[in-house]
Amino acid sequence: MHAYRSHTCAALTAANVGETVRLSGWVHRVRDHGGVLFIDLRDHFGVTQVLCDGDSAAFAELEKVRSEWCIRIDGTVKARDAELVNPKLPTGEIEVYVRELEVLGAADELPLMVFGDQEYPEETRLRYRYLDLRREAMQQNMTLRSDVVASMRRRMWDQGFREYQTPIITASSPEGARDFLVPSRLHPGKFYALPQAPQQFKQLIMVSGFDKYFQIAPCFRDEDPRADRSPTDFYQLDLEMSFVEQQDVFDTIQPVLTGVFEEFGSGRKVDQEWPQISYKDAALWYGSDKPDLRNPIKMQVVSDHFRDSGFAIFAKLLEQEGTEIRAIPAPTGGSRKFCDRMNAFAQKEGLPGMGYIFWRDQGEGMEAAGPLAKNIGPERTEAIRQQLGLGVGDAAFFLGGKPKAFEKVAGKARDVIGEELGLTEKDRFAFAWIVDFPIYEQDEETGTIDFEHNPFSMPQGGMAALQGNPLDVRGYQYDLACNGYELVSGAIRNHKPEIMLKAFELAGYGEDEVKSRFGALFNAFHYGAPPHGGCAAGIDRIVMLLADEANIREVMMFPMNQRAEDLMMDAPSDPTSDQLMELGLRIIPQD
Repeated sequence: MHAYRSHTCAALTAANVGETVRLSGWVHRVRDHGGVLFIDLRDHFGVTQVLCDGDSAAFAELEKVRSEWCIRIDGTVKARDAELVNPKLPTGEIEVYVRELEVLGAADELPLMVFGDQEYPEETRLRYRYLDLRREAMQQNMTLRSDVVASMRRRMWDQGFREYQTPIITASSPEGARDFLVPSRLHPGKFYALPQAPQQFKQLIMVSGFDKYFQIAPCFRDEDPRADRSPTDFYQLDLEMSFVEQQDVFDTIQPVLTGVFEEFGSGRKVDQEWPQISYKDAALWYGSDKPDLRNPIKMQVVSDHFRDSGFAIFAKLLEQEGTEIRAIPAPTGGSRKFCDRMNAFAQKEGLPGMGYIFWRDQGEGMEAAGPLAKNIGPERTEAIRQQLGLGVGDAAFFLGGKPKAFEKVAGKARDVIGEELGLTEKDRFAFAWIVDFPIYEQDEETGTIDFEHNPFSMPQGGMAALQGNPLDVRGYQYDLACNGYELVSGAIRNHKPEIMLKAFELAGYGEDEVKSRFGALFNAFHYGAPPHGGCAAGIDRIVMLLADEANIREVMMFPMNQRAEDLMMDAPSDPTSDQLMELGLRIIPQD
């Protein structure tokens, strides 16, 4: 017999009754029934009930074991009495009578319990992550993650892609976040960087003549943490293709992700039609470039109904350049209580409030109610109702100013309205491509132009587009949104050196700086670079959605905490004096 097990803790059935077996695992729970010990023995695969009484030579030793001890037992498989069968377990028809016991690893008093659904502080869970990971939900999440990655790989190979690895130690490159720098021992005073993404390398792979590339790529960014973003590292399905247009990339990644969500989505609906929405329209309709399309609410511009109206706040606001009024329709939200609640929500978000109108039946017909309705009069109110397609029992909320100042709050309000009114469809994965991203943005205080999104994107219209107003330039850049999260980001790349120089020039980067920071890519483009493009899908967020978790740390094996600390491994840690000397570094104490 094998040294540790003849079967896993999920393998035994009634067909094994009478057999002598060996199992190894962890003591999940102990129950003492007055001279008879029952133990749920757990391994990665499942749970088997084992029992022992005073007639067994192992009884005295088994009395000593406690939760999470790792043990090996030898015993005989017995059928459970009919009334004691547990239909919830694959092994529920049997139990194993213990005849021999070996303690493989005793456990001290536990800082957190593996059995049960107790909640523990995140600090405890992360410091003792190896115990936290023993819990059933975490085992399922990590298994799901592994299975998703394996499925992605198979689907990419089936489409003719090959997987190639790119360097982890490389040069610093602006990708929209801070680099993690690595000091060089052999070149004192110089630093490598951990790659924010394999961006330049995968483009160089295309220049090298490889037609299709993919990689399950680790990426490193020194970012502020969020519930859906790690502060240090993450993994993505990274892909690139030569001789493609934007639609080719869409047609490649869509069946991969559709298949993954259908395979692991636990029966939830997966949208087959993925609309393409411009960045401008997404901001207008949803207040976000990663909209949740399960919520049917679309915001609309209603400025004309308030221009020169009796509502002085909005009327005066519209006299300023670049301002507008937007409405958030709220079907079934037509009660003063709900409207007041949403107004309070806007105030918590830092706005003075949120105007509203709601429509009610007064017996003699429909009536518009609320402060705005009284100020602008029945004709304007009716025009707003008709534009928004609302009726009795519905409401509309209004925000005004320069769009960038209120769009984010408007988007949050749309989400809250959809949730509270039950308009957001659950058990569905709703996808949308967000396209036509602006390449540049302008700092309102300094007036300087910089890249708003990926600097390696091909501008729509090529060199001609870069001759006009930079703020009008759109790129062949795209994101894929699903249920309010960005899952994919990509672009058709700028592969022409003269366009590359001009694009960076508009953002304030001179030719020497471009050659210095992106020399390999710039030089490669002089030797017959093919048109190419691709994208990257965030594996952590995809698994988070599939696992129905709200925090990305629930689907990462060993995540950092909110302060980018690894409490288990005590990182970041202080270097030794010898390490600093070897690297030619000195730490300056912080005041």
